[in-house]
Amino acid sequence: MLPTFVIGLREGVEAALIVGIIAAFIKKEGDGSQLRHVWAGVGIAAAICLGIGIGLDLLNQELPQRQQEMLETVIGLAAVGIVTFMIFWMRRHARMIKSELHASATAALNSGSAWALIGMAFFAVLREGIETAVFLLAVFQGASDPTSAGIGAALGIGVALVIGYGIYRGGVRLNLARFFKLTSVVLVFVAAGLLAGAAHTAWEAGWITSFQAQAVDLSWLVVPGTWTSSLLTGMLGLQSVMTQAEVFVYVAYLIPMLAYVLWPQAWSVGAIRRRAVSRGAANAPGAADA
Repeated sequence: MLPTFVIGLREGVEAALIVGIIAAFIKKEGDGSQLRHVWAGVGIAAAICLGIGIGLDLLNQELPQRQQEMLETVIGLAAVGIVTFMIFWMRRHARMIKSELHASATAALNSGSAWALIGMAFFAVLREGIETAVFLLAVFQGASDPTSAGIGAALGIGVALVIGYGIYRGGVRLNLARFFKLTSVVLVFVAAGLLAGAAHTAWEAGWITSFQAQAVDLSWLVVPGTWTSSLLTGMLGLQSVMTQAEVFVYVAYLIPMLAYVLWPQAWSVGAIRRRAVSRGAANAPGAADA
């Protein structure tokens, strides 16, 4: 439940944040009639994403066993790629997202284009919705209790909608950098587990034939049927028995991604370069007299 809750919350907050900021800005500018275009874009995108998720699940059920393993491998790899891109993108843009959205909404209102507002809301929800559908489907495929996983996803999306409404009403102030950093840590572990699961389904599909010897035995820790097993498998991606291939891809993804997420923003190359430029400008001849 917890992994799908985090996924639903994280993806839902991203979409709700964008839509909430756009709607609040439009309301503040006094053109509330334009809000119906925003809600229309949200509704259309949500319906498309729901259809994509259902279609992928039905396709997976209709395929023969080996083709199912192939599709699950592809979906798992796609989910890992999505979460990786999402972490990189949000780390770079979390601090600037509000001002960028205000600028886009201002341009749309000045042009009087309803289609521009619909497009902003539509593509925001469509992108996050497709990511959520693929990511959740990959997690559901490896979940021991699909019902609990579904409840977690619904709760996460529900909380995200409440946050989005709070942003729209002006009563919620999120520290976006801290929120996305915390959820990114959780999602890195989930993605590492999905990558290990993709290595397993790739072996069952016949795509990987080497490095299948047992690497670690965690049966003493990951006991099937227990709540600790659900937590360790769902959150950390650990299995009771893991092959060499699974352990390799797990560690190869986990360590560099955790280092990237936890590395202080102030220590980044870009931040150091900006500080150096600022110091250089301050020390330049004539700067004190300006």
